[in-house]
Amino acid sequence: MRGDALKASAPAVALGATGLITFGTLSATMMQALDTTIANVALPHMQGSLSASQEQVAWVLTSYIVASAIATTPTGYLANRYGVKRIFLIAVAGFTIASMLCGIASSLTEIVFFRLLQGIFGAALVPLSQTTLLDTYPPEKQGSAMAAWGVGVMIGPIIGPALGGWLTEYYSWRWVFYINLPIGIATFFALKAALPDSEPRRSAPMDFTGFLFLSVAIASLQLMLDRGQSLDWFQSTEIMVECGLAIAAMYLFVVHTMTTDKPFISPSLFKDRNLVGGLIIIAMLGVVLFSTFALLPPFLQRLQGYPVITAGLLMAPRGIGTMIAMQISGHILSRVDARLPILVGMLLLAYALHWMSNFTADVGAQEIVLSGMVQGLGLGFIFVPLSAVTFSTLAPEFRGDGTSLYSLLRNVGSSVGIALAFAYQDYGTKMAHSVLAENVNAFNPALIEYVNSSNGLNGVNALLGVESELQRQSAVLGMLGDFHYMALGVLCAIPMLLLLRPGKLGQSSHDAVMD
Repeated sequence: MRGDALKASAPAVALGATGLITFGTLSATMMQALDTTIANVALPHMQGSLSASQEQVAWVLTSYIVASAIATTPTGYLANRYGVKRIFLIAVAGFTIASMLCGIASSLTEIVFFRLLQGIFGAALVPLSQTTLLDTYPPEKQGSAMAAWGVGVMIGPIIGPALGGWLTEYYSWRWVFYINLPIGIATFFALKAALPDSEPRRSAPMDFTGFLFLSVAIASLQLMLDRGQSLDWFQSTEIMVECGLAIAAMYLFVVHTMTTDKPFISPSLFKDRNLVGGLIIIAMLGVVLFSTFALLPPFLQRLQGYPVITAGLLMAPRGIGTMIAMQISGHILSRVDARLPILVGMLLLAYALHWMSNFTADVGAQEIVLSGMVQGLGLGFIFVPLSAVTFSTLAPEFRGDGTSLYSLLRNVGSSVGIALAFAYQDYGTKMAHSVLAENVNAFNPALIEYVNSSNGLNGVNALLGVESELQRQSAVLGMLGDFHYMALGVLCAIPMLLLLRPGKLGQSSHDAVMD
C-alpha cells in the first residue's frame, strides 16, 4: 500500500524534460560541491590582493562553511512550504549572483559578506537536487539517478583544488568565482523550463525557536572545528565558549523538539529505520570523506615538492574510480541487496586507507594514483546505494527534511573529520619529532660522519639539513597515523549496516522493501 503511494508520488514528467531536470540538478550539485574546495588554493593570492592577514583571509572559507551549515536545516521546510521549484530557482539564482559579487569584491569585508550569501543560497542546492531526482524518477530507476547525482557530489571536491590552482595560476583568483556564472545561468534556465510546478506539501508555520537553537548549535560547532587548530583548541577562551554554546543549544533544541506541538524537525521523521541508519552511517563516513582531500594536497606540495596543478592531477584518479563504481552500483541495485555494495565499498575504502598509512616521504606517483583509484572505487560503491536505501522507505512529504539532514550530517561529519585529522597530525608530528630527535646526538656515528664531511659554514648547513629532513619525516609520520585511524574507523562503521532494512531497490522488489 505504502509502496504504491510512493510510486504515485513522482510527478509526471516528459522524457525531454527529464533530461533537462537531470542536467539542472547535476550541474547545481557540481557547482556547490566544487565551491567547497576550489577557493582553498587561491587564499594566498586573495591575501595579497586584499591586504589581509592569514587569519583574516581564512574567514573567506569559514563564513561559507558556517552559513552553508545553518542554511541547510530549513531547506526541507521551505521546499515543503513554498514548493521545490520556487526554492530551487531562488537558490540557484542567489548562488550565481553571490559568486559574481565574490569575484568583483574589492575588500576583505565585501568578500566575506558575499561568501556568507553564497553559503546561504548554496546550502539548498545539494538536498534539493537529491529531492528533485527522487521525485522525478520511479523507484526502479532511482539507483541510476543517485549514481549520476553522486558523481557531482564526489567529483566537485576532487577536481576543485586542481581547477582552482589552474585558474589562479593562469588567470586570477577571481575566476574561481566567475566560473560559476555560466554554470549557474544554464542550470537556472534548464530547471525553469523543465521542472514541474509542485504543490506545497505542508503549510504549518515554521518553528523559529527550534530553528534558532539548532542554528546556534551548528554555527558554534562549525566555528569551533574550523578555528580550533589555529587557536590551540581548549587553551583558547573562544573555543571553550563555542563548545559550551554548541552543547547548550543542542540540549535546548532536543528538549524543545520533544515538548512542542509542531517542532522544526518532526520526530516522526526518525521512525523510518532506513533513514536513521543512513544518517548514522553517512555521519560516520563523513569523518573520513574529505579528510583525505585535506591532508594529501599539503603532503604532495610541501613535502614532495609537486606544483599545485600536478598535485591535483595525482588526486584526479580518485574521481575516475568513484565514477566507475557509482555507475556499477547504480545499475546493480535492482538485483542485489543494497547493503552488499556498501559493504564492498567500505572494505575497499579501509584497504586504501591502510595502504596509504604505509606511505613513505618519497612514495612514488604510481602508488599515490593506484591507492587513490581504490579509494575512489570504495567511495563510489558506498555513496550511491547508501543514498538510495536511506530514502527508499521515506514518505514523500518528509523527503525535503530527510535530504537536508543527510547533507547536514555529511558536512558536519566532514568538518569533524578534518578538524580531528589536522589535530592528530599536529600531535603525531610532535611525537614523531621527539622520538626521531633522540637519534640526533654526538653519539650517532652516522651523524658525526655526515657533519665532519663538511667544514665551517658547510657543517652548519649540514645540521640545518638534518633538522629540515627531521621535520619532513615527522610530518609524514603524523599524516600516516591519520590514515591508520581512518581505516579503523571505516571498519568500525561496518556493523551499522545492520540498521538498514535489506532489500533490492528495483520495481519488482520495491514493495518488499516497504514491508
